[in-house]
Amino acid sequence: MNTKTLPRRTVAFLYARISEDPRDRRRGVNRQMGDLRTFSEENGWEVGGEYIENDVSAHSGEDRPEYDRLMADAIEAAREPGVRVIVAGYHPSRVWRRRVERAQAIEDLRHAGCWVAFESGGLFNMAKASDRSQLANLGESDTAESEVKSERVARAALERAQEGRANGAVAYGWRRQYEYDARGQVSGFHDVEDPEQAAVVRDIVTRLLSGASLLGITADLNERGVPAPGAGMRLKRRAIGQNEDGSLWNKTSVKKLALRPANVGLRVHRGVEYPAKWPALITDEQHAQLKNLFAERSNVRELPGARKHLLTWGELATCGPCGSVLRVALRGNSKRGKKAPTYICDASGCVGRNEEALDKYVGTVVVGLLSKPEAADIFRGDDSAALAALERAEGLKARQEAAADDYADGIITREQLRRITAKLAQQITEAQNEARRLRPAFDLAAFDGLVGPRAEETWKSLLVPQKRRVLDGLGLRLKVHPVARRGPGFDESTIALGWRQATD
Repeated sequence: MNTKTLPRRTVAFLYARISEDPRDRRRGVNRQMGDLRTFSEENGWEVGGEYIENDVSAHSGEDRPEYDRLMADAIEAAREPGVRVIVAGYHPSRVWRRRVERAQAIEDLRHAGCWVAFESGGLFNMAKASDRSQLANLGESDTAESEVKSERVARAALERAQEGRANGAVAYGWRRQYEYDARGQVSGFHDVEDPEQAAVVRDIVTRLLSGASLLGITADLNERGVPAPGAGMRLKRRAIGQNEDGSLWNKTSVKKLALRPANVGLRVHRGVEYPAKWPALITDEQHAQLKNLFAERSNVRELPGARKHLLTWGELATCGPCGSVLRVALRGNSKRGKKAPTYICDASGCVGRNEEALDKYVGTVVVGLLSKPEAADIFRGDDSAALAALERAEGLKARQEAAADDYADGIITREQLRRITAKLAQQITEAQNEARRLRPAFDLAAFDGLVGPRAEETWKSLLVPQKRRVLDGLGLRLKVHPVARRGPGFDESTIALGWRQATD
């Protein structure tokens, strides 16, 4: 450590940081900054700036804007002739935790000719190699401490995941019930369903499966004043457009809530799924259908809420001669009457059909099919492939249990058990995901009255996106051929209808 007398004018830049302060009480950082002010005053240093970061980790690598501002201001001030600049912190661990960040700072401060000081002890001249070495070695113990702690935390997190226990605050849809020992102290907890929040989750899932848009659901939740999952929480950052108490929904939060593996009683840790201790809010089939639904949307880049026409785009309705998709345009003789919306071939205009007439015809066919009770079987589809994937997952679980028995009997080592368990856990997750993906992608329960005597009434009440979901669920395939005769009326013979199940 260099103990030379400092020049007449010394400017200190004070930095205080606390890693965890979820309630934002700021007691720790305020205490640090108070001690740093006293430290500067006792040494006769002029304070050039104060920089505080509360509830911010220096080990995780998250952004530290105040630290960045500290370094920039200190280096800039060091350019002034006759000024000695000191970067002052309460303790080395408060300023740096990561090796890379500390090494870069030492190098930057060396070029600037700055000093580093700590209230807990230590004054280092960055122009001196010995001082730089001492500072680096002093910080290494802080880094090692953080890494050891990180390893302990990671191992505990894995254990919680394997046991299916929740990590952190209770998730939206459940409420936490604490367990107490004989002395009245908390000995554990378990999460149970929150009736009000669980109903919101189920409503969102049902409406999405029925063809509703994320924007429409979001607007409805906000209009009804339903509090969003983050309502009332004190967070570091909130989404753009969010109000102060965090009670507003946005389409991203709605989508994330609907697609959470937690909804079907799964605990995810580092990409691996484990059975959770909390109760499921929706069925595996609904979860699989949602994942398939959003996967389809990402492939075709379709916004279901923006759909205005029943048969445009996609493989549902195509041109008979060329196989192109259909689009809608105004067609007709303006001298004899108004032009009307017409389905036409998107490629070459090979065919054209009045939109209202073709939609009415399709509706008649669909209602006739849905009126029969056996129509429900069409939506269920064939789940034999999904069941096979589930059986494979169960077989892998049995191998995990057998490996645990082998370890107990001394046949394999602890390291072998760990490797076997990790590999089989990944394979189980893949098999379970495959089973969900192969489930039929339509939830009949989301359409009350769709099959049976109320079919016609229900069909007419549906919005265009919802009708399209029904047609996709039925597997309808429609080809429009050129008309063979001219004249009024709709020629049904030019419409070829088929069903995907028949071709599959």
